[in-house]
Amino acid sequence: MSEIFPVLDLRDADRSAESRADFLDTLRTAVHDIGFFQLVGHGVEGGDYLLALAREFFALPEQERAELSILKSPYFRGYSEVGREYTRGMPDHRRQLDVGPEYPAARPGPDEPDYRWLAGPNQWPSALPGLRPAVLEWMSRLTEVSHRLLRLILEALETPADFLDEVVAPSPHVHFKLLHYPGPAAAEGTDEGQGVGVHKDYGLLTLLLQDGTGGLQVDVGEGRFVDVPVVPGAFVVNLGELLEVATRGYLSATTHRVRRSAPGVDRYSAPFFYNPRLEAAMQPLPSPYVNAADGVAHDPANPLFAGYGENVMKGMLRAFPEVIAAHHPDLLTPSA
Repeated sequence: MSEIFPVLDLRDADRSAESRADFLDTLRTAVHDIGFFQLVGHGVEGGDYLLALAREFFALPEQERAELSILKSPYFRGYSEVGREYTRGMPDHRRQLDVGPEYPAARPGPDEPDYRWLAGPNQWPSALPGLRPAVLEWMSRLTEVSHRLLRLILEALETPADFLDEVVAPSPHVHFKLLHYPGPAAAEGTDEGQGVGVHKDYGLLTLLLQDGTGGLQVDVGEGRFVDVPVVPGAFVVNLGELLEVATRGYLSATTHRVRRSAPGVDRYSAPFFYNPRLEAAMQPLPSPYVNAADGVAHDPANPLFAGYGENVMKGMLRAFPEVIAAHHPDLLTPSA
């Protein structure tokens, strides 16, 4: 599996000039050929503690978690029970807590774009006071790692490393999910339903912390899905749709899914999404690889937008129809 999903050690980028060149070659191959890899040597500690907090949060009484319901938030923040989020029109079999940058509650003006609703306050459980500081610190650390990794990807594509700084600085619109995939009762089996359905991520980079259960699968071509192995201490890294836009398809946002857990098996994970500012738009990278690219994949069911706000709002309309109906009925259209 390491041949499909290479393991990159971030420390190799700084050991020597030769080591850095080898790292960049491996990185370029990984992001071009498959769009997924495993990252070690990132220096971020505390993953086990974060997953322990996830287990504590999802072990709270359902009534306490329901107090944080995402249905109460016009900003798409909070708790979702099994089946609340949809992927490709089907409910996902997972529980989750959605978190973003902390902003005060505000109603966008009539002339402001709809994606302004994505900036607002989070919801936190009073019964687990350690969760908020741990998650916010985790998001801060992964923002730093993601920005460094983005610059290395640009360097690997022979693009100035700071070319995308202006689309993320000073406030990238990062997104974090705490996830629990509960195993079904033995009588249900595992043939029906999905952990999370087939999809691509909307932004720039995703760094996934997963437990030892496994379940993440990647489309390696012609609809063949392959399991991503669990590498202790590693982040699973994949590319989002905006890097596909910025590279004119030289890099692609690879389709992936999470299979439903086996009976009696619980899976916990914590994906972190590194995204541009909400109002930022992507421009083609000045790269010889990009100049020779054929263009982004054309999928009428999933158009790609250069503006991050528009691209992610496209996903929110599909993923959380009940939040849309409760807070943003004016955004409902026959095509949404």
